[in-house]
Amino acid sequence: MDTSLLLPDPATHAAPGPAPAIEPPGPVEIRMPLYRRLAEHYQGAIQAGTLVAGDRMPSVRDLMRQHQVSLSTALQTLRHMEEGGWLEARPRSGYFVRQPRRSAIRPVQEPKSLVAIDPAQYVGIHEKVSQYIALRQKLAPPIDLSGMTCAPELYAVDTLRQAAMRALRERPELLTSAMPHNGNATFRQAVARRALNAGMRIEADEVVVTHGCIEALNLALRAVAGPGDTIAVESPTYFGLLQALENLGMKALEIPTSPHTGISAEALELAVRTYGNIKAVVVVPNLQNPLGCIMPDANKDKLVRLCEELRLPLIEDDAYTELADGNAPPSSLKSRDRSGNVIYCASLNKVLAPGMRLGWMNGGRWHERVMMLKFTHTRANEEWTQITAADFIASPGYDRHLRRLRQLLKEQRERMAESIAAYFPEGTRLNVPSGGVGMWVELPSQVCSQQLFERALVEGVGVSPGAIFSNSNRYGHFLRICCGHPFTRELDQALRQLGRIGHSLAAG
Repeated sequence: MDTSLLLPDPATHAAPGPAPAIEPPGPVEIRMPLYRRLAEHYQGAIQAGTLVAGDRMPSVRDLMRQHQVSLSTALQTLRHMEEGGWLEARPRSGYFVRQPRRSAIRPVQEPKSLVAIDPAQYVGIHEKVSQYIALRQKLAPPIDLSGMTCAPELYAVDTLRQAAMRALRERPELLTSAMPHNGNATFRQAVARRALNAGMRIEADEVVVTHGCIEALNLALRAVAGPGDTIAVESPTYFGLLQALENLGMKALEIPTSPHTGISAEALELAVRTYGNIKAVVVVPNLQNPLGCIMPDANKDKLVRLCEELRLPLIEDDAYTELADGNAPPSSLKSRDRSGNVIYCASLNKVLAPGMRLGWMNGGRWHERVMMLKFTHTRANEEWTQITAADFIASPGYDRHLRRLRQLLKEQRERMAESIAAYFPEGTRLNVPSGGVGMWVELPSQVCSQQLFERALVEGVGVSPGAIFSNSNRYGHFLRICCGHPFTRELDQALRQLGRIGHSLAAG
């Protein structure tokens, strides 16, 4: 069995230019199959421009000799890169670097204006979303790309199971004991410590444990506003937030949001000064749902300052930051908060375990009110999952898990983007985010994503139509597609099906 990956011999390398050095394998790479490590080595060379479209790849024999790998590993490497769209096989000539298909696909367009405000409030979004959810649940598509979580096997299944069993062994009475009203102290300490590492100064006693991020958002909204009040939101925004606002009797005012830089501070300021009845703004600064964009630091600084000047509560929804590419996560709005004006809402559903439904929040200057609202609304969370999560979060294994998960998601996004570029109709636009589990796809304007959603569902493929992410009609030709599942031939075939339906709708 191959156990090492050696530097290529520049003198015998078939492609022009110097071959990049291969870093010694780290903890994540050690568990990665050798053919994958070798493929990533050459993919990195392509991304760096060392190998360009048209260059010949080393032959199977060259790979075996240069890297001292087996015939099977060399073949798997080339086939893996071909399936991922990095190479093309030419009969009797070998493998060549190909132009990525998605290099020809344009990014999602900016809003027509980042200042103009549409004053129309949404009406009945709950009914629209409820119909979408009911239809999806009724047909239960075998390949469901409509959610925003990863496949179960991508999480640390064994580690979490062991931590859960250890918690019960150490505290046999755990499931029959009353729960702490504000959450398990060890869990609150664990998330406060990670928040400190991210630049947020939050004490364990300032952490409120919640049932996922959606309860945290509900508590934040109830702390700063009441029925009939208006809340500024991004456009498009997560449909669950629109549902929550309607359930609370509040109104949403959609603020133009760039798919590259996030919510427009200028448009937000104009809205607040024009309408005068906006009680708060809810923002996802990192890997925004559904756009996937990360707000630049300068924009974050500006937004926090603006909200402080306007005395406008700023609610930060942070469910995806830990899934951003790289080892240094993007900064939060809360890390810039000096007055308690930012209410921070976080979730472990996407990064740790969807089945735990664990979230937490810091209420800023509304902390005491948030704690009382939590008590009156749902009481305390059960403690077993908190202890299990705290055990894992405090261990070195948690960061290893995150590094592995980020790498897998990055590969899955790249391969799905290639398939979308290959199969979807001409005029499709796509942003591939720098992290996370979702992609926002802009279809040709004549393609109704609701019709595509309904036809695909009948064929066993689930997606999220753009109409549910806004009360406006601006996103009727958009889709949100989940990238949280390993890329397989079945998944590639599902994307081909979506493309075929898109072509049919585009043709009228």
